[in-house]
Amino acid sequence: MRQLTKTIFNATATAATAAILAVANPALAQSGNFALELNTATDIGDGCQLTYVATNNTGIALVETAYQVALFDENSLVTGTLVLEFGALPVGKTKVVQFNLAGKKCASISRILINDVSACKSSDGDHDFCMSGLITNSRSDIQLGV
Repeated sequence: MRQLTKTIFNATATAATAAILAVANPALAQSGNFALELNTATDIGDGCQLTYVATNNTGIALVETAYQVALFDENSLVTGTLVLEFGALPVGKTKVVQFNLAGKKCASISRILINDVSACKSSDGDHDFCMSGLITNSRSDIQLGV
């Protein structure tokens, strides 16, 4: 009886933890995805610093991760493309990465489009889930999406 009570308690605690994670950050609670959040956009000098939070929930450790993105201005015109390199992301790892865009104020960027995957590699080779399993979110005034 004692073992049954312990098992029920552990199952309840696990379910409660999963529910808390789902409410706090739905992307973190989902397995099989790659979550990319534009957390902040801050003017620094004559440029814009973009801070991203990337979370690897794919179940596969990535040795290289990079995305080609397009920047749109306030008139929805493309002002440039660049590659954002997030580097290695172990399974279940959340990583904060900052990119500085020299000569571009944050207010001049209305949207960032994830145009393509430049790298999604594990020790076993290339994968496609970095785009097919991508979940995007933005906490800044700049939209982020595919």
